[in-house]
Amino acid sequence: MTSQTTIDTAGPGDSASANPSDLTPAKGLRGHPWATLITVAVGVMMVALDGTIVAIANPVIGKELHATLADVQWITNAYFLALAVSLITTGKLGDRFGHRQTFLIGVTGFAAASGAIGLSNSIAMVITFRVFQGLFGALLMPAALGLLRATFPAEKLNMAIGIWGMVIGASTAGGPILGGVLVEHVNWQSVFFINVPVGALALILGLLILLDHRAENAPRSFDIPGIVLLSGAMFCLVWALIKAPAWGWGDGTTWAFIAVSVLGFAAFARWETKVKEPLIPLALFRSVPLSAGVVLMVLMAIAFMGGLFFVTFYLQNVHGMSPIKAGTHLLPLTGMMIVGSPLAGFMITKVGPRIPLAGGMAATALAMYGMSTLETGTSSLTMSLWFALLGLGLAPVMVGATEVIVGNAPLELSGVAGGLQQSAMQIGGSLGTAVLGAVMASTVNNDLAGNWKDAGLPPLTPAQLDQASEAVQFGAAPVPQGTPEMIATKITSVAHETFISGMSLASLVAAGIAAVAVLVALLTKRGQNAEAGAGVGHI
Repeated sequence: MTSQTTIDTAGPGDSASANPSDLTPAKGLRGHPWATLITVAVGVMMVALDGTIVAIANPVIGKELHATLADVQWITNAYFLALAVSLITTGKLGDRFGHRQTFLIGVTGFAAASGAIGLSNSIAMVITFRVFQGLFGALLMPAALGLLRATFPAEKLNMAIGIWGMVIGASTAGGPILGGVLVEHVNWQSVFFINVPVGALALILGLLILLDHRAENAPRSFDIPGIVLLSGAMFCLVWALIKAPAWGWGDGTTWAFIAVSVLGFAAFARWETKVKEPLIPLALFRSVPLSAGVVLMVLMAIAFMGGLFFVTFYLQNVHGMSPIKAGTHLLPLTGMMIVGSPLAGFMITKVGPRIPLAGGMAATALAMYGMSTLETGTSSLTMSLWFALLGLGLAPVMVGATEVIVGNAPLELSGVAGGLQQSAMQIGGSLGTAVLGAVMASTVNNDLAGNWKDAGLPPLTPAQLDQASEAVQFGAAPVPQGTPEMIATKITSVAHETFISGMSLASLVAAGIAAVAVLVALLTKRGQNAEAGAGVGHI
């Protein structure tokens, strides 16, 4: 499939059509590929950092704003729901109006919403502006990929996506460290205020550098019924995954939302075959590599996000580390992603995505197996080796799967493809946390009572056992105030051993999912439409 691109022939924001073969080098920084990459990386860094930095501030926010536990959970859930539900739709907006415009609106709105959260004096205001953060973040992320896709030619696209993945990985992993420093030495508001200057920098760079690339056959109308059906189906699915740990996987409400979600997706697919300009042309999924890339991104996120979820509790609650120290122990993972992502981009350019993707998921499976062997006395060196292997495995998958999805979509659908990639990651992460969380909960519920009894501890009432199980699922020891030291030591030992049993099983499940992903990776191949995005010169 051949697409048309645009070059800059007038002032900022103007565009005109041209064949890729007719493109002339850009003058100055406007439209320069590497300058474009730096610009979108600043915006992406802001959103990726926010995804993890806020978790450190949540307990303090709850305390200072007198919020309930449910309120604090909504600080995360509101953002995630708004982001996940709207990613594909906002990607389509970029295809329709241009990714430059949606990127600039996204960074401006995200920074403004962040500043508003820092000025909030109630939990309701914080949650409200977190929704706006999610919506503006959804505008920004697909637009960033769309700009890279349109600006870089095929032989440089993988390297660009590698650096893009490096920024996301480093920002995501660095969030807890920076968040810990800011909360401990400044205040919780600073966690949000930090986005204001970063957003302002991204906006200034975007106005000066970004060039609007738009295909001649870009969409000219909106599929409103499709947007409603897809958004409703995504909402029901994500809501079910968020609430499943509280409701239980055997609860009828959980499965009712899942059933409504399935019906919504079916109705959406049916409608897309009838409308003239569909939100997602289903012909996209006739590309086996693109479909495999989406599935691979989901499986990778399940294994990574689900497995890593418990590692933070392991470091802080079992080993007793502070948030900052726990973050530093994850630096080997961050470091390998920073180093590995550009290298993965170079390798994928040379040999194609299939071997690096399969090798990356195999390394991820091995790392998750290694993490299943962690004990209460495991040394920092041993942990670091497994974390480093995990980062080394994730790097080619982040880069390669993204290129497979975006590169196999035509240029006029690059925003939708970027939305698919981001949605796959969000849903996969939610699935991982929910499914592996269920594995943890089941293990703790099955083992805690027996371990408690075997340790010779005083028997618990059913209500006390439920409360203890909830604490142990996060690696915390349910030691009541005033408990004698000898009893407290036994309770702590039982709690940690039970938690580690659950984490071990969850890590093994994650390793199995990663192993399945190795097979999916074999279905991928280099993007067939990447050449259509061979934008301006100065490569």
